[in-house]
Amino acid sequence: MTGFTVALLVVVAVAGLLRWRRPAWYWLTFGVALAVLRVLVRYGSVMEACGLTVPPSRWRLAVARMANRPAPESRAPRILRLRPTRTGLVLRLGLRPGQDAFDVAASCDRLRHSFAMYGVTSREIRSGVVELRMTGYDVLARVQMPTKLDRVPMRVPVALREDGAVHYRDYRTTPHALTVGATKSGKSVYQRNLVAELAAEDVALVGIDCKQGVELFPLARRFSALADNPDTAADLLDALVTHMEGVYQLIRADQRITADVPDAEIAADIWDLPETLRPTPIVLLVDEVAELALFTTKEEEKRRDRIITALARLAQLGRAAGIYLEICGQRFGSELGKGITMLRAQLTARTAHRVNDETSANMAFGDIAPDAVLAAISIPTDTPGLAVTGDSNGGWARIRTPHTSMRQAVNACNRHAHRTPELPGLAAFRPELPPKVSLVKIPAPTEAPASA
Repeated sequence: MTGFTVALLVVVAVAGLLRWRRPAWYWLTFGVALAVLRVLVRYGSVMEACGLTVPPSRWRLAVARMANRPAPESRAPRILRLRPTRTGLVLRLGLRPGQDAFDVAASCDRLRHSFAMYGVTSREIRSGVVELRMTGYDVLARVQMPTKLDRVPMRVPVALREDGAVHYRDYRTTPHALTVGATKSGKSVYQRNLVAELAAEDVALVGIDCKQGVELFPLARRFSALADNPDTAADLLDALVTHMEGVYQLIRADQRITADVPDAEIAADIWDLPETLRPTPIVLLVDEVAELALFTTKEEEKRRDRIITALARLAQLGRAAGIYLEICGQRFGSELGKGITMLRAQLTARTAHRVNDETSANMAFGDIAPDAVLAAISIPTDTPGLAVTGDSNGGWARIRTPHTSMRQAVNACNRHAHRTPELPGLAAFRPELPPKVSLVKIPAPTEAPASA
């Protein structure tokens, strides 16, 4: 056996081991080169087999007849760019006249099998240009966030998408969000990871945790206000509504509506105000919203109506005042009483972890992305953290949050505790924190001198 044969066997064995144990390493070392070669060699035949070619135009047929040449073949979309990534390939195509982006999207599953990739998704960049994002392995099996993230104010990374891209929670684009999921589906880890990322932002965190505070109170050093029961939550929400009204008065006082002020400088929300006057934005996290909507007595019904009314007002009016909602629950349907569907209509971003029935998935996506309902109820029980996310534009994708332990979230909140702003209107709800205990090293006792 020659040395070349031995080296080849070693390389094959290493590639097989990496593909089994470390698919990400295999992709970066061997997979990306093989995938690029496979796409370039098979491209023409695959496009023709998938029906993504167009017949030659009349003038090309006429030129071929005049030149006494064979009829030209059908043409596939032009390859504008082929870019390898850490998880797959990005293939940008220029469509031929008569082709549609929907045709490419409908062929994604066939392209996945033909190019031997793990997944293929399609999106339209602009008129006539479609981008295919192909993943070489299951990026959601073991979530590894990239080291370089695009961080901007009020936009935090929270999960990894199935196409290898990072899923961001952008509060400027989608102010309010709804997260649903059954027990042990990963909903709490998603919320915990969101708090850990928001802890580094210049934002005030306000929490309502009616499970006696077991989820949010360990993170209390980074929260400006917390409530652990429905009675305190009702008072806290009323205080937030009062704070919102005060912010609107501040905006009115500084709108600068004069003839010599350009339109772009007229203030309509807190982001149009000068930094010296801009109030701190607030993110309100509600854990298990059903606990706020359930009641058994007349007094509890009055409290419930007060809470839902305040939440609806914050959802409708809070965006311009810099108040953003993150509402979590196992179910969020009309059985929770009046006002719930009106509140749900204001929650643009939707995330559904594993749910136990189709009705729960319909509560999240039935009115914005019906195609995502089937994907939400197909999440297996052995993949906690896997979820389906969508918004009002009808698009949806599978995501998975990296596992964040409670200790990691607590450490992040403690590390950024100095960023916790003091909000005078919410001072009564500031959590009482135990004093930090510093370990003092006690010197060892010295021997007493011997007596004379």
